[in-house]
Amino acid sequence: MLSLQQARNLHLAAQGLLGAPRRRARKADVLAAIERLRVLQIDTIHVVARSPYLVLYSRLGAYEPRWLDELLAEARIFECWAHEACFAPFADYELHRRHTLEGRRHWSMRSAERTLAAHARGVRGLLERIRAGGPVKASEFERRDGAGGGWWGWKDEKRWLEALFAHGDLMIARRENFQRVYDVAERVLARGAGNGTPTPVGDAASMRRAFVLGAVHALGITRARWINDYFRCGGRLTDADLDPFVATGELVRVEVDGWPTPGYVHPAHAALLEAARAGRLRATRDVLLSPFDPVVWDRERAALFFDFDYRIECYTPAPKRRYGYFVLPILSRGRLVGRLDAKAHRGDGVFEVRALYLEDGLEPSAVLARRVAGAIADCARWHGTPRVRLGRCAPHSFRRELAAALASSGQGKGATGAGC
Repeated sequence: MLSLQQARNLHLAAQGLLGAPRRRARKADVLAAIERLRVLQIDTIHVVARSPYLVLYSRLGAYEPRWLDELLAEARIFECWAHEACFAPFADYELHRRHTLEGRRHWSMRSAERTLAAHARGVRGLLERIRAGGPVKASEFERRDGAGGGWWGWKDEKRWLEALFAHGDLMIARRENFQRVYDVAERVLARGAGNGTPTPVGDAASMRRAFVLGAVHALGITRARWINDYFRCGGRLTDADLDPFVATGELVRVEVDGWPTPGYVHPAHAALLEAARAGRLRATRDVLLSPFDPVVWDRERAALFFDFDYRIECYTPAPKRRYGYFVLPILSRGRLVGRLDAKAHRGDGVFEVRALYLEDGLEPSAVLARRVAGAIADCARWHGTPRVRLGRCAPHSFRRELAAALASSGQGKGATGAGC
């Protein structure tokens, strides 16, 4: 039996969020973090940092965002449709490609099939142009209908490029100012071959097994029903589905206090499991998370693990938002203690906290204020926006303590409680 906090700590340890980094990050650490996570979700919203860069920051601390771009250009990682649009390690190319060939019903594939059928001639012509002339960006093609803007306003060539990418004919060779640069898959794979051979996947059963074991390993500990959502590779599993994995020793079944069904741990985490049971895993990390962080992207899992009800509201109409547009969960010492709506004003060097909300029932204190202020100030410095502008807080009594902590020369060094 594990306590809920012991299970949390095991989960955070597997995700690289248990403690602060012990040294300054290097480029190799970015690749190692992606290999640990297996998928790094991509989102283009950049009121703070774009999500993949922020997820890496939460685990590595201050690092160079260009390293992620370089890893893609070097074909050490590649882009695919998995949980959603994601970066993944090059070693997993065959796994994700097999999933595509097995007829996955992700919306991207359904859209690609419709586009390929309706515009076959134009799509073939575009593919041959890229094969003969080299990589392209969607921005290189002019609109002919006078429209534009948003996913619904894509020009034909953008739709065709995305369809060919989802289908596997094209891959993303690199990104320029976060714009995708598309090239034929064979050229990208040839470049990646110098980094090692992707892990082979024999058949559909092997693919499903790899996804199950990969998700459990990445999560550290998980219930059966959460496993397939990690890679978006099928419906919810049951404990009976995992009986064969337990029987062969490929998974360890454990009980967690308060969970209605068992948890599962990958045997590679046996030492972490034993340390968790013995109370030797201590959560010491205070950090802001991306709204698209794996820790919170499954709402049910975040609720049961952390008693944290989290919904991404950036795609919700403004009048219906409860907390804000780009709301960052606050992780402190193994708990999700609150959330803040933030915006980085890079030209002014200001990190704006529009609103901050502590979780209901959490008692405000000077200690908590120092920890939260440290998380905010560290993130603000990494963004190059070291001055913190603090808006409203709930509860209101927490605002004074947080402003004082931000203005202090300790945790809040380089930041101010401007406007407090």
